[in-house]
Amino acid sequence: MTDTLRIVALSGGVGGARFLRGLLAWGEASATPLDVTVIANTGDDMRLHGLQVCPDMDTVMYTLGGAIHEDQGWGRADERFTVAEELRPYGVGWEWFTLGDRDLATHLARTSLLASGATLSEATARLASRWDLPVTLLPMSDQPVETHVELASGETVHFEEWWVRTRAAAPARRFVQARVEEARPAPGVLEAIGAADMVLLPPSNPVVSVGTILGVPGLADALRASAAPLVGVSPIIGGAAVRGMAEACLATLGVSATASGVALDYRARHGLLDGWLVDDADAGSVPELEAAGVAAVARPLWMTDVDATAAIAGAAVDLALRLR
Repeated sequence: MTDTLRIVALSGGVGGARFLRGLLAWGEASATPLDVTVIANTGDDMRLHGLQVCPDMDTVMYTLGGAIHEDQGWGRADERFTVAEELRPYGVGWEWFTLGDRDLATHLARTSLLASGATLSEATARLASRWDLPVTLLPMSDQPVETHVELASGETVHFEEWWVRTRAAAPARRFVQARVEEARPAPGVLEAIGAADMVLLPPSNPVVSVGTILGVPGLADALRASAAPLVGVSPIIGGAAVRGMAEACLATLGVSATASGVALDYRARHGLLDGWLVDDADAGSVPELEAAGVAAVARPLWMTDVDATAAIAGAAVDLALRLR
């Protein structure tokens, strides 16, 4: 292709970031010019040591900037923990959420920019410029939204505490997006959706990553009004999450942890989804999805390396182009 493809992607952290890296690799290998806007989940954001931490946006930034810790999928490569080691004797911070020195520099820079009056999207653009990112990275909203988890015990904790400290083992009653009613799409979000040739959903957590983005007032409405096809990649393969504990999130909503269950929930809950990639292991769900009006394709979905991920991203683009 010679025409530039304008793509919007709604991304969480590790899965979304790796998919985006594959998408860019596919564009380069196929000589397809891409104009990619990433709308990132900020529901995982939190304050730690007085600093504004944005886990999902930073994972996208580090991955596409070539600075990610590849084995973890999050955090900086060649990280040091001098500050964390010095804080520990003071009893400051959370043992279950340790920030490395290089990562701390990002949070210090962001917090300083916010304190000087910059919005989150302005601060994000400033941070992203250091890495010369090949995408436009936007927070879903400039207004703070935090995902909290109401546990079966009655206690409410930040999502990151439930996810990282308890490994999603504590039974959850529901997820609460605190202050989401006051949020608005960040500058550039609605414009990117309106101009998009296609919208892609990487294999991010459908409940607390993509679902949180879609909960920002006006954002899902813009997607429904757009002529751009919306195509997703299943985060579930053979009844299990590709990464993380998404099954626990789905169970809390009463959604089956299957490739078809997630796709049909996007349709039922948000009124969205035109196409869906499922793994070959879930090829049997294709007729059910097609009957529900979702164009489905079965193919290998394990993102084992950049080349495999590029092929997955290319298949998602091909399906979207067929649906235009």
